[in-house]
Amino acid sequence: MLPSSDSPAPEPLKRPNSSSNLSKTTNNPLCSVHILISNHPRTWLLLSILLLQVFLLLTIRSLPSATTAAASASASAASSSAAACAYGRVYVYDLPPMFNKELVENCHDLNPWGSRCNALANDGFGRSAGAAIGGIVPENLTSRWFWTDQFATELIFHRRVLRHQCRTLDPDSATAFYLPFYAGLAVGKFLWSNSTAPERDFHSRSLLLWAQHHHPYWNRSNGWDHFITLGRITWDFRRSKDEDWGSSFIYMNQMKNVTRLLIERNPWDYFDVGVPYPTGFHPKTQSDLHTWQHFVRTRRRDVLFSFAGATRGAIRNDFRGFFCGTVTTSRTRAGSWTVPARVARTERPIF
Repeated sequence: MLPSSDSPAPEPLKRPNSSSNLSKTTNNPLCSVHILISNHPRTWLLLSILLLQVFLLLTIRSLPSATTAAASASASAASSSAAACAYGRVYVYDLPPMFNKELVENCHDLNPWGSRCNALANDGFGRSAGAAIGGIVPENLTSRWFWTDQFATELIFHRRVLRHQCRTLDPDSATAFYLPFYAGLAVGKFLWSNSTAPERDFHSRSLLLWAQHHHPYWNRSNGWDHFITLGRITWDFRRSKDEDWGSSFIYMNQMKNVTRLLIERNPWDYFDVGVPYPTGFHPKTQSDLHTWQHFVRTRRRDVLFSFAGATRGAIRNDFRGFFCGTVTTSRTRAGSWTVPARVARTERPIF
């Protein structure tokens, strides 16, 4: 017989309340989702993929696309270019080398006194003058100064127009047509030699024949929408008789409608447009130009301007003669002239 125990007898096992547990599960949303996913895994997988695609689509649409940005930048650039070229675009003829490139390549044979190769170097800028003017101009501008020749306009303008934002490679879209013919170089080699009229006119006549036979745009307007740069004064191209000075380029019939940019124009010719002689200062940026302007405006100068020239007795009312008549030789500085006090005080200008 077993010994008796004072500990209470264990309670009988009870069946769990299933309705109570179900109620707790139903009230917990996470548990509900877990049950649904467990019961329908494929359905939830497809639904998750669909939701992910929708999320990615909305995210991508909210960001500026590269294509949209590029298109916007292109449209902005086109609008800016159109505004800058409101008056139209210019087409530059690709002339045969004999009319420009070969003239420069033969720079050693352009005048009877010596080579002009240094003067025509750097696309017309000439050799650098930085070493010669160091300490005279601001140091950061010495590289902008060159030994530029006074007759280099044709080369300088040609280079600039090739890089201009309003240049077009499509002649059908052009408003104006530029002929990069270096007429000044072509005639210059014959001005001081015993040359014939046909020799002085050879390049000019050849150019006009080439334009007439190779380009319909010239014949379409008879040259009205064409222009050219001439690197010498207008009188070097206005020979009326064979024995006279210069070329007859401007007097040729095909040139009567062509606009001409010259360093000295004929004031009675509508198609002659005067442009400044090229200087030795060639700024690259607006900052270069402003620096030079500030330097000139603030620099103390004893000599405000200079004049180099002789009188022309055969010309009536010649300005040179008038100017030389109003100045006297200075005793304080040999070789220079100063305006007398009586002239400086008058209200009548001498220019």
